[in-house]
Amino acid sequence: MKIKVVLEKTKTGYSAYAEKEMVFTTGRSLQELKSNVIEALQLHYEQVGKNFAERDLQLAVDLPQFFEFYKVINAKALSSRIGMHQSLLAQYIKGIKIPSAKQTTRILKGIQDVGKELASIQFMGL
Repeated sequence: MKIKVVLEKTKTGYSAYAEKEMVFTTGRSLQELKSNVIEALQLHYEQVGKNFAERDLQLAVDLPQFFEFYKVINAKALSSRIGMHQSLLAQYIKGIKIPSAKQTTRILKGIQDVGKELASIQFMGL
């Protein structure tokens, strides 16, 4: 059973809530937040004895929050890579415009492709 958890960046760290559960929590880092979400879900389901792990979470974030979390991703380079006008992607990132499902999928696929490439890289001498 995957539980959808929405992540948000705050001034002091991160917050999260489970979409279909009455579970809310915060953390100073993403790792602390994930740990706190798991603990909160276990407390919520304490009576039925359900144990949760990170694999049980489906983490969700909107486009502006994603780029806030991962500032290391260059939006200009990503827009070029996925064939999207830079100003349009910037408007999506700033929340000025809301991308359609098709555009969201296009952006996500571009980001995931970069992630797969990075995950397959090996440095010489390792």
